[in-house]
Amino acid sequence: MTSTATPATKSQPLFGPEEKKAILDPLWDNNPIALQVLGICSALAVTTRLDASIVMGISVICVLAMANVVISVMRNLIPSKIRVIVQLVVVSGAVIIVDQLLRAYAFDLAKQLGVFVSLIITNCIVMGRLEGYAMGNPPWRSLLDGIGNGLGYAWIICVVGAVREILGSGKLLGMQVIPDGLYEAGYVNNGLMVLAPGAFLLLGVIVWVQRAISGYVEK
Repeated sequence: MTSTATPATKSQPLFGPEEKKAILDPLWDNNPIALQVLGICSALAVTTRLDASIVMGISVICVLAMANVVISVMRNLIPSKIRVIVQLVVVSGAVIIVDQLLRAYAFDLAKQLGVFVSLIITNCIVMGRLEGYAMGNPPWRSLLDGIGNGLGYAWIICVVGAVREILGSGKLLGMQVIPDGLYEAGYVNNGLMVLAPGAFLLLGVIVWVQRAISGYVEK
């Protein structure tokens, strides 16, 4: 009597090539702002101060991670005709959770960010990752993709927020960083940096530098 052995199935590594790509690519090679040119509106509106940029970045990371996981878990149960509606409902729930946490623990910043936290619901980055990634990948990989794209968005708006706050008000995180001696010598804060065109110019420079370094060519 012969026995047939069933070959052991290989367990998927937590951080295999696809997992590493999901979390690392959005940081530089496929950055949602610099390469995909998504989420520009909020990047222009909330980056007058670094602290607001940090909070907005964390909010997008949390919403993206939660929504990606939920949609990935449900992806085989969602009828294709209503998938966008389901995605909007899931994102809305995640945004409400984040908004209530901000109101509870960072009320002043929640008031400053105002409607822009709520508008994460329609953020192109969030909807794009749900439709383009979470609908076709398992939950763990979708979680990493959400975190990676959130971090890619967050570091760019934090850079813009820091530069705008320093040049526009001479401060960083509310602390003065430009010495009084410069003001006495005639230095004046750049008023353009507190306006949306200042953020637009900074984003343009970041996009140009990023694409020049990565060698990206528009197809």
